Amino acid sequence: MGKQAVNGKAKGSKSYVILGLDDDKGVPGGRPPRVLSLLSSVLERKLQRNEKLLKASGRKDVITLFHGKRAPALSIRQYIDRIFKYSSCSPSCFVVAYIYLEKLLEQMDVCLTSLNAHRLIITSVMLAAKYIDDECYNNVYYAKIGGISIAEMNRLEMKFLVGMDFRLHVPVEMFDNYCTQLEEEAAGRGQIEQSSRICGLGRSWSSKDGASCSPTMAGYNCRAS
Repeated sequence: MGKQAVNGKAKGSKSYVILGLDDDKGVPGGRPPRVLSLLSSVLERKLQRNEKLLKASGRKDVITLFHGKRAPALSIRQYIDRIFKYSSCSPSCFVVAYIYLEKLLEQMDVCLTSLNAHRLIITSVMLAAKYIDDECYNNVYYAKIGGISIAEMNRLEMKFLVGMDFRLHVPVEMFDNYCTQLEEEAAGRGQIEQSSRICGLGRSWSSKDGASCSPTMAGYNCRAS
């Protein structure tokens, strides 16, 4: 599946332009697309709220393969900027990655926290790039970008795919809706925070949204690093 399949409806929208999705690789030497800062802000607020909720309730978070022993030194914003800088993926990948991430949190009933956010982000962006971009780097390169081993990158990828039941297709309407929500976040209306639960999300993902896929299927187009 190419970018046109995901972005076809949204490409002419105001949200698409505001998020900077109209430039596949960003502006050389210029500011990164706005979607990066908006997504970073949303994720940082969510994990801060989740951690406060977990602490106040005394509830223990579910430990998964995506959890580290300690929070990485890089902030969410720094990490997302790093991924964009070195992966050369399209800005649209970050919208799709956010959709994947929310779906996985819902499926696994896990909270986004500072201990799992970075591994979830690098894995979701890599999968999004493999699925919607015409070309992308392989797992070895993404492991270097993410600061993890290739063995761990492979395990995270498979865990993510299994958690999503190997369904990577994002309907155009869903992509367009997330673009609109991020644009509303830029305008200060904060619809994203109101539309999803603190831990997990309130949307449903239809099993008919996409066909099963594997690392060898069409759509997993990767170039060597």
